[in-house]
Amino acid sequence: MSTQITPAAQLATVGVDEVAGRVGDARTPVAGSLAARRRRRSPLGRVVLNGAALVVFACSVFPVYWMLNMSFTSGESIISRTPSFLPLDFTLRNYETAWTRPAAPGQTDFVHGLISSGLVTVGVLVVTLLVAFLASIAVARIRFRGRRSFIVSVLIVQMIPGEAMMFTIYGMIDDWRLMNTLVGLGIVYIAAVVPFTIWTLRGFVAGVPVDLEEAAMIDGCTRSQAFWKVTFPLLAPGLVATGVFAFIQSWNEFTMALLLLRGQNLTLPPWLLSFQSATEATNWGAVMAASTLISIPVVVFFLIVQGRMSGGLVSGAVKG
Repeated sequence: MSTQITPAAQLATVGVDEVAGRVGDARTPVAGSLAARRRRRSPLGRVVLNGAALVVFACSVFPVYWMLNMSFTSGESIISRTPSFLPLDFTLRNYETAWTRPAAPGQTDFVHGLISSGLVTVGVLVVTLLVAFLASIAVARIRFRGRRSFIVSVLIVQMIPGEAMMFTIYGMIDDWRLMNTLVGLGIVYIAAVVPFTIWTLRGFVAGVPVDLEEAAMIDGCTRSQAFWKVTFPLLAPGLVATGVFAFIQSWNEFTMALLLLRGQNLTLPPWLLSFQSATEATNWGAVMAASTLISIPVVVFFLIVQGRMSGGLVSGAVKG
């Protein structure tokens, strides 16, 4: 008795990718897929794209490299007409000057500015994530009257530049007797960062199916246990991403800090301006060293949380 293979049996022996391409050829990519586009791309096109990417990367990295180079270079070499791309006369005196010298008479030094910036940034980060997290859950999960108007108002607030409200903010902080205080500056930063954080977290919360919580409740979890054990781990990438935004926004903000603070309460960005203009001849080596020191906390913070940004995407998933 002969065995005859039917067309259906032949179709069952090939994979999905083979059906989408040529039957029997597993190497044929799906039309329009990324693999198909890569196969059509010529070697010359890949070289051009890679070259363009390298140019963009170099333009982005060179200012940071030049800042580091100048921070280790002596003042005589910095003002030379012949630029040096390597700190041949390596020195740490610029960092010593930036760390110890006050910005100007009656103003703070780098250490106190670092403490002020750290206190404001940490306070803004904690309060912003707490308020925005609760608000985003309410907006995404609860149907209440005025919900759409609230979402629209959040977008409108983001469209208004902060400089347009400087006089109003100054008057409010002055009326509250919070001028030249870190609390007053923190309130301004929180009001500026919270709307964007709510809008971003709302997308993360809406992307988590409610069915996951209901399945956990069927398995015996309470509503709070289902939220913290199932939903919250899936929201961790959103919390980390918005936390990075709030941290950088508070750490690097200059205009409002310059408007509301003075003397010994300066944060690092306005301190750097005072440090640069304190003398007639600017010590560019010390200025670049101070700029490097100001950038280090942001880099360290991102290195700490970047693993959680990617790792949180797969944590908290339902396991079979």
